[in-house]
Amino acid sequence: MHEDRDWVAYAKGLLRAEMVKRGLSYTGLVEKLAAIGIRETEANLRNKISRGGFTGAFLIQCLVAMGVNSLRIDE
Repeated sequence: MHEDRDWVAYAKGLLRAEMVKRGLSYTGLVEKLAAIGIRETEANLRNKISRGGFTGAFLIQCLVAMGVNSLRIDE
């Protein structure tokens, strides 16, 4: 059930899945973020995503930078 879901892991998984779909490495995502004015280092980005320590705003920034127009969030 949804109440048992690890929401941090779920958010990380959504972001990583979109990166994989687009064949993007962390370096590639850093470049795409820079193109929309978001400055991140590869190490910082890798750490944020690895531990799931990012805000909803950052998730949206990443999705926009990657060109995600729609996102399926149910299983």
